[in-house]
Amino acid sequence: MIDWARIHQDKEFRVSYLPLSLMSLIYSIGVSIRLKKMKDREKMSLPGFTVSIGNITAGGTGKTPAACMIAEWAHGEGYNVAILSRGYGGRRRARVTVVSDGRDILAGPKEAGDEPYLMAERLPGIPVITSKDRYLAGLTAHRNFGSSFFILDDGYQHLALKRDLDLLLLDAVMPFGNGRLLPRGPLREPASEISRADAVILTRAGQLGGDKAMSNDLKNLLQERPVFLGDHLPDRIIFPAVKTDHDTSFLKGKRVVAFAGIARPDSFRDTLLRQGAEILNFRPFPDHHPFSSDEIRVMTAEREKQGADFLITTEKDWMRSGEILSVDRLVSYLTIKFDFIGEKDGFFTMVRERVRKSKGVIL
Repeated sequence: MIDWARIHQDKEFRVSYLPLSLMSLIYSIGVSIRLKKMKDREKMSLPGFTVSIGNITAGGTGKTPAACMIAEWAHGEGYNVAILSRGYGGRRRARVTVVSDGRDILAGPKEAGDEPYLMAERLPGIPVITSKDRYLAGLTAHRNFGSSFFILDDGYQHLALKRDLDLLLLDAVMPFGNGRLLPRGPLREPASEISRADAVILTRAGQLGGDKAMSNDLKNLLQERPVFLGDHLPDRIIFPAVKTDHDTSFLKGKRVVAFAGIARPDSFRDTLLRQGAEILNFRPFPDHHPFSSDEIRVMTAEREKQGADFLITTEKDWMRSGEILSVDRLVSYLTIKFDFIGEKDGFFTMVRERVRKSKGVIL
């Protein structure tokens, strides 16, 4: 398995990276053409307030927990919210898939994609719609559910759609990796495209002590743009087969076998260690990895061989493997919640002010 996380952080010149560097050059030309084309094109507007939550790098900034937190806040404020997602990894048949109508979940993770399905599970009362055409998804939400507060999940590069608030998430620990474009680096587009953002949220800022989250170089790049500090915090350990859950203190002293197929699988391992778990075996997989029955059998066999207390994975990975593991009493997953460090009230005051100015939301 290619260790993309390591490659995307490595700033050294290596001959073995030359093919990747050539591919990055080709990619950069394509990005430049696309950006110019999309910036010159008139954008489509949805009938309501549209907020985009996205990033400028490939994975790892925790968009899904942040989108869930903002959706829960907006729903609690009385806004008629809908999540609009591309549905990465989903095997959609229709142009638009209603994953959740706010009451029932209508599409599983294989059809919807793991992240939209996770959001549908977490957000009762909030429709979740997937489509490559986010404008069409928004119109569907508006017509079918009366939605007028639209959250574009992973929407920073979706330039065809006008937004009233563009939120960019950056990893505070390593915001741009090695500073190179895909595939040699993690950047989806040049770092200078931060200029499109209305506000920036630095995630994992808690690992840097909050106030130390911004380097001088990053401060210069962000200029006068509002910046908010956030962190992704371990929340609950869920055992689905027996319908029980525990707080994270439950992990202290537990002997576990773990696996993760997320953008930075090592971050999951580190989280377990910080909560006091003893990891007997850890297996990383690529982001959005489609788990097979054989892979699951190997990991459950490893749990038995090691005499581990249980097998544990991420919530997102459970969405893709739960169909196979759902009857195993010794399988669990860890949920993550997003919260701000400090300026939480200031953030939502900014959102309210943007909603007021847009005059496009009907309560």
